Amino acid sequence: MAFDIDMIKKVYEDMPGKVDKARQAVGRPLTLAEKILFAHLHPGMDLKNFERGKNYVDFAPDRVAMQDATAQMALLQFMQAGRPQVAVPSTVHCDHLIQAKVGAKEDLDTALNTNKEVFEFLSSVSNKYGLGFWKPGAGIIHQVVLENYAFPGGMMIGTDSHTPNAGGLGMIAIGVGGADACDVMAGLAWELKWPKLIGIKLTGRMSGWTAPKDIILKVAGILTVKGGTGAIVEYFGDGADSLSCTGKSTICNMGAEIGATCSLFAYDEKMAGYLRSTDRSDVADMASGISEYLRPDADVYANPEKYYDQVIEINLDELEPHVNGPFTPDLAWPISKFAEAVRANQWPEKLEVALIGSCTNSSYEDISRSASIARQAADKNLKAKSEFTISPGSEMVRYTVEKDGLLQAYDTMGGIVMANACGPCIGQWARHIDDPNRKNSIITSFNRNFAKRNDSYAGTHAFVASPEIVTAFALAGDLTFNPLTDTLINENGEAIKLEEPQGYELPPKGFSVEDPGYQAPAADGDQVEVLVSPDSQRLQLLDPFPEWEGTDIKGLRLLIKAKGKCTTDHISMAGPWLKFRGHLDNISNNMLIGALNYFNDNVDKVKNQLTGEYGPVPATQRAYKAAGIGSVVVGDENYGEGSSREHAAMEPRHLGVRAILVKSFARIHETNLKKQGMLALTFANKEDYEKVQEDDVIDIVGLTDFTPGKPLHVVLHHADGTEDTIEVNHTYNEQQIEWFKAGAALNIIRRQVAQPTA
Repeated sequence: MAFDIDMIKKVYEDMPGKVDKARQAVGRPLTLAEKILFAHLHPGMDLKNFERGKNYVDFAPDRVAMQDATAQMALLQFMQAGRPQVAVPSTVHCDHLIQAKVGAKEDLDTALNTNKEVFEFLSSVSNKYGLGFWKPGAGIIHQVVLENYAFPGGMMIGTDSHTPNAGGLGMIAIGVGGADACDVMAGLAWELKWPKLIGIKLTGRMSGWTAPKDIILKVAGILTVKGGTGAIVEYFGDGADSLSCTGKSTICNMGAEIGATCSLFAYDEKMAGYLRSTDRSDVADMASGISEYLRPDADVYANPEKYYDQVIEINLDELEPHVNGPFTPDLAWPISKFAEAVRANQWPEKLEVALIGSCTNSSYEDISRSASIARQAADKNLKAKSEFTISPGSEMVRYTVEKDGLLQAYDTMGGIVMANACGPCIGQWARHIDDPNRKNSIITSFNRNFAKRNDSYAGTHAFVASPEIVTAFALAGDLTFNPLTDTLINENGEAIKLEEPQGYELPPKGFSVEDPGYQAPAADGDQVEVLVSPDSQRLQLLDPFPEWEGTDIKGLRLLIKAKGKCTTDHISMAGPWLKFRGHLDNISNNMLIGALNYFNDNVDKVKNQLTGEYGPVPATQRAYKAAGIGSVVVGDENYGEGSSREHAAMEPRHLGVRAILVKSFARIHETNLKKQGMLALTFANKEDYEKVQEDDVIDIVGLTDFTPGKPLHVVLHHADGTEDTIEVNHTYNEQQIEWFKAGAALNIIRRQVAQPTA
């Protein structure tokens, strides 16, 4: 039986009536995304035809999920809110703090020892406040959620940008910062701008080497990393129904790389089969009973252009396997053109490491198809020519594929099975390289391949493909190899052509697991004490951020003018910094150290206006803070794309940055900044970015009349005595302006708990 079955029953009991009322209110058929959104309106919201991309709307999500790296800060904030228990079902998953170095058992043992303090904190705080806790080794958050918690028609938020993975089970699942999670766990409404809708019609059927991963790789090439911003991407059509449930999840997971709010598939027999195979027949029965409410209305299928803001059609009969990269997940190459691109761009042809697994591609189907290539290698005397690692998505998947004999072939071809954790995908692995500064190539079945993302090395060219394509490349050790047409030379000197991969959507003998790694919360949380040592270097209790002073903010210094792509990995790196995710002051020492300085094309080297000397970004900002001076960060397009990590917003706030002024924001990061009481501003005229000079002293004016829709102004006082006054926009509504005035959204929650209304 499923977790939280009473909650799911209530959602299904209420959904038909809510959807019928919504359809009547808007006077037209509804898409699936609209049905779920309307069914989850917060009780305080009036039902109306919300304007897409304009209206802020309050929702009541069904549950919250957090991974260990982000859960620390989210739960530290929740502890400050003063609530005795979480208001909705919530879980913590320990998957980010396990480094992949030697092998599964050794790496897990090391992580348990190294992170003992953090794991004990997360376990105890979960016990106290009523959260389910998934122990280290249980698996990656998104795979575990899919196996245990996701359900068609539900709504979930999660403190990880790939939370939309659950869209593969027909759930609106959205990545957020820890402050948003804190709000929902505290029983408050969750706010989202009513999203635009992108419809992707899939026709035909996949075959041969083509996999679900290739659909999202192609979509990324079409929409780019910004094309889905502010939108829910809804897949429909016969081709969509033909995909496995876990294949759908792969597509939804990597939808984060196009900036989408989330991605979604309609309920079908593939989802029902997955629910039944994961011991949730009760959910499948209930969902099947209201299936018409878990799919778009008929006219949406017939006339999609009337209901979606954009419609894209992809014929799966014609879809080639793709390889995307390097340095960005939207640089899409059909396999037939990839070798030519490698040569033309002089990317390193030699493949040094191939990696499969992660939250995106670690299902039974993924591993079974990849393993079929590995078995061919064993049978045909082929060995991997590159390093090859496999990261299972959950203990249930790992146990089942081992039971079914799928892991043995990896050993034979030279692969190493790592722990059930994120590991290499987030830079948590032992990269073997003789010169970290030289150009080199790796390929993964992960979702994200920004520079330095996977191994912190700027010279690493990271490419993304399906697990079966990655496995074939591991055997070749050469990026110009095309497994569909080319041959390999085996240990006997024979030319071998790989056969098409074969696999199973679900295990023929069913899933099995001895210990899934779950810990239920304590029956009486009042008796549980959460201890955080004042001397800890890993955990730090939070102090409230100060309120706005009530005036315009003047005399600010330019901290850095970031040039080009500036993701959350550039703003707050992962890798070795993960160990400080629960200690705000310590992790602030990585603030913006990966951002490229516009004025000198260096990273982590900015001018200190107080001394005239150049130094690291965090140290420079700490000097400004010590002198009582605030600062401004200026950025380029889609600033803050990538991970949901709110540390990228909390670190500047903690160190005294007052505003982030950019050409455009990624959705999650902009919200995170607002939640922490920061000013998130955009150039009204993007060309004004060029007016910002290195020695500028900056004023932000108009704050005493801070109003939704009304621009502010920024005055740039240049060192030569001249000045420029530029107009800047914002997207703050009334509630978000109150967050700014209070110093942070959490400050308002704390007041409400301390002074409850009569």
